[in-house]
Amino acid sequence: MRATESIERLAPEASLSLTLTTTGSPRRMKTSTACPLTPPSPPAVAGGEEVAERSDDPPIPRRMTRMGGPDDPGDPVRTAAPRRVFLLSPASTGGERARLVFNERARFDLAVRLRSEEGAALGDVFSFLSGLYFRGKLLYARAFAAPPPGAPGVLVITSNEGLLPAEELVTLARLRRFARVRIDAAEPRYRRPLARHAKELARAVGPDAEVVLLGSIATGKYVDVLQKAFGDRLRFPGEFVGRGDMSRGGLLLRCVREGRELEYRPVAGAVRHGKRPPKLLCERPRLVLE
Repeated sequence: MRATESIERLAPEASLSLTLTTTGSPRRMKTSTACPLTPPSPPAVAGGEEVAERSDDPPIPRRMTRMGGPDDPGDPVRTAAPRRVFLLSPASTGGERARLVFNERARFDLAVRLRSEEGAALGDVFSFLSGLYFRGKLLYARAFAAPPPGAPGVLVITSNEGLLPAEELVTLARLRRFARVRIDAAEPRYRRPLARHAKELARAVGPDAEVVLLGSIATGKYVDVLQKAFGDRLRFPGEFVGRGDMSRGGLLLRCVREGRELEYRPVAGAVRHGKRPPKLLCERPRLVLE
């Protein structure tokens, strides 16, 4: 069976189209600066030996309502969940883990796939580079995304290509290009594609859908660009305020495990810096005596 999806450019300066073709086996997605407004079928999070779904990752449940009940018409506590898409802040392409990936002699699975012509999924790469934080964001977003028909539920912010799906295949050369551009609202190579894709996404999801940023709002590097496109629809998890990256990642993984969605606040007018919340309590396995 052959399926072809064509996404037309919505901005004047983007005159090309992105075509994804599948013929029963994964094909490489053509590189483009267009916002992928048609969500690809999400594969498993698994990647190589370093980024494969770990045994301690919680299973992704059926999407839950804000009241905690399953999205089942027969559930008496079911409420109408608003349409919602998630934008994930990127992983850093610097640091020790990035040096491992960029090492041409590296032999672990992810590094080998990055050097291949096919490449590796962006979500796998960023999960390896960031560890707990990005892994938590990706699993959480996939668990609770509720996009309008025809719109993507999960997109990743990049330094020079705007918004990309987590399933986008990237090569080592493409990752190096990411690393050469600063994530700064004053940097045009970062700001312009992100602003263009954000406007396209805003039109695609309509006026009633929420757009949730799973990333920092402490500085303007994300919100200064995104708010111009989404306005009051741009939200963030209120429990992120005051937490570090590791704490946020642990919180998101716990929410996926419990099937509990966080409360979201409008970014406009929000307190961007707050008191550090209490540490997450360590979940210890219970000993059952028979």
